[in-house]
Amino acid sequence: MPGLLARYDALIASGELRADPDQRMAAQRLARLQDELEAPPPSPGIFGKLFGSKPVPPPRGVYLWGGVGRGKSMLMDLFVETLGIEHKRRVHFHAFMLELDRHLGEARKAERQDPLMHVAIMMAAKVRCLAFDEMVVTNTADAAIMGRFFTALMEAGTVIVTTSNRPPRDLYKDGLNRALFLPFIALVEARMDVLSLNGPTDYRLDRIGDLATWHAPIGDAATAKVREAFFRLTDFDPDDAANVPSGALDLGGGRTLHVPKSLKGVGVFSFRKLCAENRGAADYLAIARAFHTVILVGIPRMGPENRNEAIRFTKLIDALYEHRVKLFVTAAAAPEDLYRAGDGAFEFERTVSRLNEMQSEDYMALGHGTES
Repeated sequence: MPGLLARYDALIASGELRADPDQRMAAQRLARLQDELEAPPPSPGIFGKLFGSKPVPPPRGVYLWGGVGRGKSMLMDLFVETLGIEHKRRVHFHAFMLELDRHLGEARKAERQDPLMHVAIMMAAKVRCLAFDEMVVTNTADAAIMGRFFTALMEAGTVIVTTSNRPPRDLYKDGLNRALFLPFIALVEARMDVLSLNGPTDYRLDRIGDLATWHAPIGDAATAKVREAFFRLTDFDPDDAANVPSGALDLGGGRTLHVPKSLKGVGVFSFRKLCAENRGAADYLAIARAFHTVILVGIPRMGPENRNEAIRFTKLIDALYEHRVKLFVTAAAAPEDLYRAGDGAFEFERTVSRLNEMQSEDYMALGHGTES
């Protein structure tokens, strides 16, 4: 099987990828890690046999971060596919944390003395290299256990490779009880090489360049378009649509928001869930920080009779706009026809302007969280 660098160079030669210095450096580092993982353990030699030799520490892991569409998932795919060891695993980070929670519950039920350590040692025995796609931390429970759990996992010999949209220091930023999470940040910086792939080019835009972001009226055709956008943005197999991961977003104060489809920084929501229920600006800010792309379905025409829903919708769009979140929608009408007359129509005009700007090429080219 061709190695990672050979596969990467072949993709550039075929025109499927553009030459990118930052990508190349990341590919070289991942290839070096492959060599370290695939190398046979060193012989202890005669003196090592006589007097005992210190165990060789596992290789340093890799934390690869950068904006949307910079090729992180592509490099992770190449790394895992070409890694020549048996005990390797790639999993989406959110799915792994749900699995960890399940194992911890089983260990507690079995009255293990230290459930967290028990699960870490059990997992480490099965996986030498654990590859995560899209590490993001959105709830206090995960933040509280990650430092201790991953320390145990690494000390037991598992090497971690992960991608993220954020550098380690920005994970769980402004989260509740963030002090509980700081040991994990220290662990990443001590045990992993942190690589930035945060250049200006968003290659994922090439995949959605021919797709409109606003689809009206609501119906099967509009649904098919946003569905296509989701699968293009997440690299998820459309034939496996029934198994798209869901998520739970920590809103603070012990509240969480169920996200029906949540993968690689793309979240799918209904208008009814976000705007017909009692929500405030802080909820929308949490969504804007957690997702680089939001797919919002079922936006109705509005008027004075549902003014509260319209006000919440305006707050949602303000948060998404200010954080440069990409927005795909199914709606009953074009933005300028959503709220045409009556009390509140004048105030809605600014939202219409933002919705139209969010469909522009210039807006779509902005990175998540950046200023225009």
